[in-house]
Amino acid sequence: MLLEFVTDAKIPVGKTARAGFDWLEANATVFFDILSSGFESLIDGILWALQIPHPFLVIAGIAGFSFWLRRKLKTVILVVVGFLFILNQGYWEETTETLALVMTSCLICMGSGVPIGIFAAHRPRLYSLLRPVLDLMQTLPTFVYLIPAIVFFGIGMVPGLIATVIFVLPAPIRLTHLGISETPQEMLEAADAFGASRYQKLLTVELPSALPQIMVGLTQTIMLSLSMVVIAALVGADGLGVPVVRALNQVNAALGFESGLVIVVLAILLDRIFRTGK
Repeated sequence: MLLEFVTDAKIPVGKTARAGFDWLEANATVFFDILSSGFESLIDGILWALQIPHPFLVIAGIAGFSFWLRRKLKTVILVVVGFLFILNQGYWEETTETLALVMTSCLICMGSGVPIGIFAAHRPRLYSLLRPVLDLMQTLPTFVYLIPAIVFFGIGMVPGLIATVIFVLPAPIRLTHLGISETPQEMLEAADAFGASRYQKLLTVELPSALPQIMVGLTQTIMLSLSMVVIAALVGADGLGVPVVRALNQVNAALGFESGLVIVVLAILLDRIFRTGK
């Protein structure tokens, strides 16, 4: 009797979600079109910068950036050898498409995640409300929110980007919050003693103290974005996920291992460029 009552009185979670999606589709089409156009323009701009120049010029530019950032000749050599290997395997175009998706995701996630993390660190009650939302964003199966992404944005790079951002955004928020929250109290008290305003404390004390955690958030953002390339390919996004999906459909072990190895090499290169510490 009790079991029948529980099963019959089903909470309409799915129906409520569908009603919300239907309302958004009917009333927010213009907003989603503008958002889609903006994201497409950003991705196309990055793709233009990566694909128009000769691959050797792009590799030299990335190597120069890695030396400026890391000041290590070993990292530069690793970057050059790794990208030459990718070029040798014939995956340069797919790699640039994946890099465009990862870079766009990083710009959006870091550009919104760091300010949200700072804001939440100064408001503990807000973060206590935000925490379950962040947990939901990271634990909800990716394919679930791919459905509304396809409905609102169609097939292509944009729904893959939206799915990636939803999955990745909690990382920079959490790590920025952690870094700001762990600023030594002595440093904050010293800043107060010198009459620093809240804005000055943020710029001169809290952000420098939290910078290692923020950089870890950047690295996590890059790695998590890269982990989404195969899922993004399922909704029409170009990049290294496409040959992986093709290999899965064709049961082609050679193609799967080859494209998978290229993804691993790209992940190692990005990790070595942006990792903190030694």
